[in-house]
Amino acid sequence: MFSRGVRPVGELVGKKYEVIPERIPQLVVPDLEGFKLKPYVSYRVPDVVQGEFRPQDLFHAVYSQKIAEDFKAGKLDEEGRPQEPSEEEQLTPEVAKAKALMIGSDRF
Repeated sequence: MFSRGVRPVGELVGKKYEVIPERIPQLVVPDLEGFKLKPYVSYRVPDVVQGEFRPQDLFHAVYSQKIAEDFKAGKLDEEGRPQEPSEEEQLTPEVAKAKALMIGSDRF
């Protein structure tokens, strides 16, 4: 029996092919009743070209504004650390790396 690139949904038991219900793919489709957008994207949509998101870009997106505000308000200690650190500033290097590597992060 040739499957031609399709995963089998059962197995041969003796001479009989038995279907295993857990192997049958199930499509989960949302109910789009009342949804106002059309189900396609026009070919006239302009291309989006986005460069690589580098560590420097991440720093500017997450930390730079808070650091500048703390500096202007005098909320840094003698070593330049914030006296009132934000949630992101309290992360350990290991936790920050784990969050960066999570599914959905911008790492391709």
